[in-house]
Amino acid sequence: MFPRDAITNEITTKIKELKVLQKPDGSWDFCFEGGLMTDAFMIIILRSIDTQSEQEEKLINKLAQRISKQQTPNGSWRAYPDEHAGNLSVTVQAYTALLFSGFYSREDSSMKKAEVFIKGNGGLSETHFMTKWMLAANGLFQWSSIFYIPMTFLLLPNSFPLNFYQLSTYARIHFIPMMIVANKKFKLQSRHTPNLNHLYSSSYKRTADPWDLATYTRSQNNPLLHEINKLLKLPANFHRLGYQQAETYMLKRIEDDGTLYSYASATFFMIYSLLSLGYTKQSPLIKNAIRGLKKLINSDCNFHLENSTSKVWDTALISYALQEASGEDEIKMVSQSVNYLLAKQHTKKGDWKIHNPNISPGGWGFSHNNTLNPDNDDTSAVLRALTRQAQSKKKVTEAWYKGVTYLLSMQNTDGGWAAFEKNTDFKLLTYIPLENAQDAAIDPSTADLTGRTLEFLGNYAGLTLQNPNIKAAVDWLVSHQEKDGSWYGRWGVCYLYGTWAAITGLVAVGMPTDASVIKRGVKFLENTQLPDGGWGESCRSSEIKRYVPLNFSTPSQTSWALDALIMANRSHTDFVKNGVFHLLDRNSFNNRSQSYPTGIGLPGQFFINYHSYNYIFPLITLSHYRNKH
Repeated sequence: MFPRDAITNEITTKIKELKVLQKPDGSWDFCFEGGLMTDAFMIIILRSIDTQSEQEEKLINKLAQRISKQQTPNGSWRAYPDEHAGNLSVTVQAYTALLFSGFYSREDSSMKKAEVFIKGNGGLSETHFMTKWMLAANGLFQWSSIFYIPMTFLLLPNSFPLNFYQLSTYARIHFIPMMIVANKKFKLQSRHTPNLNHLYSSSYKRTADPWDLATYTRSQNNPLLHEINKLLKLPANFHRLGYQQAETYMLKRIEDDGTLYSYASATFFMIYSLLSLGYTKQSPLIKNAIRGLKKLINSDCNFHLENSTSKVWDTALISYALQEASGEDEIKMVSQSVNYLLAKQHTKKGDWKIHNPNISPGGWGFSHNNTLNPDNDDTSAVLRALTRQAQSKKKVTEAWYKGVTYLLSMQNTDGGWAAFEKNTDFKLLTYIPLENAQDAAIDPSTADLTGRTLEFLGNYAGLTLQNPNIKAAVDWLVSHQEKDGSWYGRWGVCYLYGTWAAITGLVAVGMPTDASVIKRGVKFLENTQLPDGGWGESCRSSEIKRYVPLNFSTPSQTSWALDALIMANRSHTDFVKNGVFHLLDRNSFNNRSQSYPTGIGLPGQFFINYHSYNYIFPLITLSHYRNKH
């Protein structure tokens, strides 16, 4: 057993640190650090629009310096630190942006190393489709081998089995502008546009073009392309209507700050699409979009352009963590955070209404500027933070009930919860011949979303296995447990994240801790503990869909594993004792382990280092351990 004082002192220290970091409006504004794609695309778009201001020149230089510093000795850039040989697409993004910037030349020794890496790994032709799209939009790649979905796809009624709203919300908001530009074969070039012809590799054997409709139609390998082929035969005026539909779709989803759906990535694509539709570079829409992108640059994050902020998510989790710590000093901090969260509850009906039309808005989104696209994880996180306050404050109570009603209504027919929408799991769309189609084209139930939702509903809404909806969710989780006892988490890295969410969710709604499903999950966590007492999992797990350990532990993953074991009544075991010792020792985690990305945007391409997580999850876990003893 640990001296209670040691745990209390660590909890107190973390609370004091968070108190200093809280903003006047009650929020916390930690860095949401993704890959370098957003930094690279920002340089490219500013140079392509070519506004030539002194301020933008400084901005481009800072972004370029940040990208340059991330290059590895072999000339490549990586999507995550332990990626073995480097990442071709990320390297091409970095290389192209540095040339666009004008501060780096093809003749620089570092750029020559990058060129060798790119050509040795297949050249531009073997990059991820999003990279190819960006290159083609700037006249650096041929549109003929980029994905092509006819604009008529947008005109299919929602009653059709195959329709645009069967795609996930994050696929839709990116595909719409990408489709417009690809259909128009638009190219935006300026005096800054480099020549990349030297990055095609003649020695590399290319695979077949996945968008050769004739070949795939004859071979009958892809049922989705059969349907797309039918759409291509519709009259030209239908395609024109598709452009109008796409433009309207985007314009209705621009946030007040000018960004599309609050995402930098979607906003980049929207700017190109508006230009292809005839908007000028000086259009208010485009100028406002650029301003919105600039507001996403975080100087506290070494001058990084965040793909979105994580302000609501971080504030909800920190508010909840402080309440779990249950000290008197946190009362004011919590009260201020709750006021902030109440102001961020959504009041508009977004795309989620397509599959869930009879419910009122009541969810929360991820970022401070998100008013249209709530998600179930943020909604349950905020509701956890509101629960205790809802017992005494009418305004909080009303928001809480509205949020719970919304969250319950978003349960899928298979029993689980997805990230953003309901019943958006049309498997045919995973046949889109694009990388990550299975990860992004649909929004199915996941173990992490289902587990975390159950944990809230059980511990904070009082629902148990006797409730048929809860029983359906439990059945879904039990049926999706992996053979090794783990669960795969979609939005965190990865099996540690999913297993933590599943175990804590199952226990919260009344699953006995000696049930076989819990025991198998516990065994997985015990088997993956590292010799130092912590836990660490590689981002590679999300690529190969199999657990891959790190050779060092991270604070967040150690906390997830420990919290699951604590909730499963394993606090007395050496696994937990050793893990808590490790978590308490501030020398356990060096900069490498504290900065390792444990969040996922897109497997293989976009991973996230949540700077808040080193505060949040150790605080929650240590509080839970102390509260158990």
